[in-house]
Amino acid sequence: MKFSMLAIAATAFAGVQGFAPVANPSARVLAMQQASTAIQMSAAVDVDTKAALATAANEARGLAMDSIAAAHSGHMGLPLGAAEIGASLYGSQMSYNPKDPQWVNRDRFILSAGHGSMFLYSWLNLAGFDLPIDELKNFRQHHSMTPGHPEFPNSEHNTPGIECTTGPLGQGVANAVGFAASEKMAEAVYNTDDHKIFDHHVFALAGDGCFQEGVSAEAAAFAAHEKLDNLVILYDANEVTLDKMAEYTQSEDILKRYEAYGWEVYDIDGHDLDAVEATIAAAKASDNGKPKFIKCNTIIGKGMEETEGTKAAHGEAGVPYVDKAKLNIGLPEGEKWYVSEGTRDFFKGVQEKNQAAYDEWQATYDEWQATYKAWSEANPDLAKQLEDSVADNVMPADEMIKAIPDMNVDAAEATRVSGYKVIQEISKIVPQYVSGSADLHGSCRNYIDNGGNYGAGFDKSYAGKNLYFGIREHAMGSILNGFAYHGLFKASGSTFLVFADYIRPTIRVAGLAELGRVSYVFTHDSIGVGEDGPTHQPVETVSGLRAFPNVDVYRPADAEETVAAYVSSVTRKDGPTVLVFSRQNLEQNNAVSAAERREGALKGAYVAKKEEGDLDVIVIATGSEVQHALEATKDMPGARVVSMPCMEAYERQSDEYKESVLPSTCTKRIAMEAGITGLWYKYASKVVGVDRYGFSAPGDIVMKELGMSAENLKKEIESMA
Repeated sequence: MKFSMLAIAATAFAGVQGFAPVANPSARVLAMQQASTAIQMSAAVDVDTKAALATAANEARGLAMDSIAAAHSGHMGLPLGAAEIGASLYGSQMSYNPKDPQWVNRDRFILSAGHGSMFLYSWLNLAGFDLPIDELKNFRQHHSMTPGHPEFPNSEHNTPGIECTTGPLGQGVANAVGFAASEKMAEAVYNTDDHKIFDHHVFALAGDGCFQEGVSAEAAAFAAHEKLDNLVILYDANEVTLDKMAEYTQSEDILKRYEAYGWEVYDIDGHDLDAVEATIAAAKASDNGKPKFIKCNTIIGKGMEETEGTKAAHGEAGVPYVDKAKLNIGLPEGEKWYVSEGTRDFFKGVQEKNQAAYDEWQATYDEWQATYKAWSEANPDLAKQLEDSVADNVMPADEMIKAIPDMNVDAAEATRVSGYKVIQEISKIVPQYVSGSADLHGSCRNYIDNGGNYGAGFDKSYAGKNLYFGIREHAMGSILNGFAYHGLFKASGSTFLVFADYIRPTIRVAGLAELGRVSYVFTHDSIGVGEDGPTHQPVETVSGLRAFPNVDVYRPADAEETVAAYVSSVTRKDGPTVLVFSRQNLEQNNAVSAAERREGALKGAYVAKKEEGDLDVIVIATGSEVQHALEATKDMPGARVVSMPCMEAYERQSDEYKESVLPSTCTKRIAMEAGITGLWYKYASKVVGVDRYGFSAPGDIVMKELGMSAENLKKEIESMA
């Protein structure tokens, strides 16, 4: 809901300098005095609204205390310390409709400090989302809608109002940058001169841990460089971390740091509702090309005098003091999960004193719906594209592999080069597909021709399909996930496979959150990298990525399998995909038709060479090693070669199909991959692999010396009983 006076507050507040960083940021009292002075210069929140927000803040504190006490588990510090921030966001500043939680132009809120999840659950309940009070009572219990950390709707949890899975600190800040970048793209792609259907803001609440983690710094630099002024980060600056007071491990001036990035910064008392309201309003009203950073000076665990302001307030140490604390903040004695009728009425907008405010908010939503209808009629093609994007409708995989022309590759070709050809076709078929790179477009070959470059300045625009992340892999992964959470575009990003470890935390969360709109492109996939040496030759990385549940890892053997890999990545709905491509040229298995290779690769594994007589041995290979398997067995009539580009996709096939590829009657099996051997013993009794680091030499020499050759494979096959 929006209150009309806030437009006045924003206008009056714009340009007020009292919220600039103070000369001595450690002087919190001085900072708060300056903030208070600035507020007196601006329009204050009307008395009734302020009283309602203050009451709601305390009742949200009570909900958090009762839920954490009931679970004997959780984190009280943030929900109690940031309650006024929640009251302002959900009671005033954010535009949303709890009856339509997927409204595409809603403001987004990300709780980067996900351990404080009861903050979010309390406010979603108060704001009228379909999160019943009984679910708050079941906090952290099996099958509840209130898991320990917020989880994006998935097969395990479906909690309306949760925009993002958070918990690993810092990632939520970077996710929020992805949300903001996606919103800017939506504005550029879908808004017209006559109709503005996208104009929302992205808010994130984060703590000290989020800003100590490097991923937030990477993302902050990107956000400022690309002028994402629709992004508002609220820093819950409570001066406490888990082990010690924050000063024990940090002494930087964070406001100066963010100002140096290019952010607009504010410094306020996070418990002063006037300050919080006016500052957020000012941040929203400032379309100056700068993302907004609001340092909200707060007291962790506020309201619980036994622990507030100390590291003990962080977790559930305050549980024994809950009843006393609730009394101290004015909640009725003995009532658990108490919410007053006044607060319920306030958030419903039915109480007379708030009816005008609710009507204004409702009119905004209805006006947007009318604008969207007019826009759809005037722009039917764009409307169809947007509807498909929101619903994640794409051509089915079996149709898409037929719609992409045969690659017709006769000579040896690196799969990264094949990937460059395929991504052009994907971009045509899936117009909402965008891609990016951590400064490696030229090497990873995932640039979308004629797609334009994303961002601000130079030759960039917010409609561009190619994102330049700079050398910031961790932030790139989190920003890509932010695009996926935002729910309008399919996003991918690239780097060398050996640098996947910089991005692993984001891949894990994407698998957990079942994000089907995101994929990760990794090239230079093995010891075949050669001269760059073992620092750039991944041997453990592919298997490490395969270890993630619900993450598909494709390592195609040739151009046609690369088509299937890309198609699978954009058609999968319930999880992310990793695409692993070679630097070196690979032979093409043209003895098998393009259609058969594509169809087989979509299923994860298929017969790449069928035995000519009685089946004696099965050779399983993937990626660059399939060519060696085919060569090694060319004079073995009883040998079957199985190409297995994706273990995960293969495991989802029917028992009948799996039996047709790897018949249980044949136990004489050998697998080959230029990487560690462990996972392959699920399918084979013998594995030819690389269980050591490589060395610097031309790639073909490294491969041969470490046994990745047809000759060595043939010798190993012949040695089997």
